[in-house]
Amino acid sequence: MSLLNKKCVPCEEGAKLFTKEQIEEGLKQLVSWKVIDDSHLKKVYTFPDFKTAWAFVNEVADLAESEGHHPDILLSWGKVVITLFTHSVKGLTENDFILAAKIDQL
Repeated sequence: MSLLNKKCVPCEEGAKLFTKEQIEEGLKQLVSWKVIDDSHLKKVYTFPDFKTAWAFVNEVADLAESEGHHPDILLSWGKVVITLFTHSVKGLTENDFILAAKIDQL
């Protein structure tokens, strides 16, 4: 099933981290996301100005709230850096890939 058709589900401590194989499979459904230390997804988005970047951050915030899964977001002039990982397990789960795919659709 496509990541876009899935919904993030609440994770509890002890949730299973994605294996390297699952990470590689998940990356096939994403555009230009990088895996950092096998534990985080990261992507840099560029924009023509601060206001446009800010508007994108607001869209990401709305999406994160609706999914119940929240990225780390760095906003600067013309640039937004999104970092995803599941805080409760300190690594990557399916939720991170679902949210990454949906962020790319904004």
